[in-house]
Amino acid sequence: MSTDFDALRVDQDALPIIDISGLRSPRAAERRAVGLALRAACTDKGFFYIREHGIDPALQARVFEASRAFFALPMEHKRQVDMANSPANRGYDPLRGQTLEAGAPPDLKESYYIGEERGPDDPKVRAGKFNHGPNQWPAQVPDFRPAIEAYYQAMTALSERIMAGLALSLDLQEDFFADFCVEPQAIVRLLHYPPQPANPAPNEKGCGAHTDFGGITLLLQDDNAGLQVWDEAGGGWLHADPIPGTYVVNLGDMIARWTNDRYRSTVHRVVNISGHERYSVPFFYSGNPDHEVRCLPGCLAPGEQPKYPPVTVEQHLMEMYRRTYA
Repeated sequence: MSTDFDALRVDQDALPIIDISGLRSPRAAERRAVGLALRAACTDKGFFYIREHGIDPALQARVFEASRAFFALPMEHKRQVDMANSPANRGYDPLRGQTLEAGAPPDLKESYYIGEERGPDDPKVRAGKFNHGPNQWPAQVPDFRPAIEAYYQAMTALSERIMAGLALSLDLQEDFFADFCVEPQAIVRLLHYPPQPANPAPNEKGCGAHTDFGGITLLLQDDNAGLQVWDEAGGGWLHADPIPGTYVVNLGDMIARWTNDRYRSTVHRVVNISGHERYSVPFFYSGNPDHEVRCLPGCLAPGEQPKYPPVTVEQHLMEMYRRTYA
């Protein structure tokens, strides 16, 4: 796979822009039409833009403001909420704290993880469920918690709607993934990328080439480009530049596993050559930790066997975290 930072300029034919307003329609035909559009995108590159998603732009702006305010804090304040202090992997992850691409230098990004708030007496926390527990909240940014919690709820609802669309795309009942969406595990991750250094180490970049771990990822980008998607057919990298009013959506490894790789979990990376500070907010929706991911019967040709054994969401995520934070 090429490590060249040059990339083809993306166009609508490369990564489609899907109007998902039909998923809110009372008309089954309009919901199915969105499902068909999702199927085409998921079997191609597994990356697409969505518009008419229903997330309030004012809420998005609040999240970006909270993110910029936090990352502008002195390091001693950021260290007060370091992820290393959290059994649930919540809080601040410093620059070069993660290596997503094997053999590459650590990623040139700093980030902040927020999940569903669960106190020490919560049954799942007491049971030691992976990544369940309280968040860490920076006291120096007053609107940080209200903005992020409101965004978390809005994005969870949107993710459930997209999962219903994915069920339709697979010719399944619209509520096929309903149990997967019960008490889902999800993460809001605030990301800050400094500009790419003028003289980086070999293969050093904002975010190493990787596939996402879980179910679906919905990425909110600021105005600065940086996301690049690997085009297997063309053998090169495509820019997935910010488009106002959209999210970039991609499928994680769990969806690929579920569909026996009929649906694509595609390699992507971030190279911040914009010359500016870059901020983005991925929302990682991974579903119910106890849900079993087993190859869907409709994704097997006659005589074909599943490529992957059944696994729970929790087991899958634990292994993925172990690999990148080893």
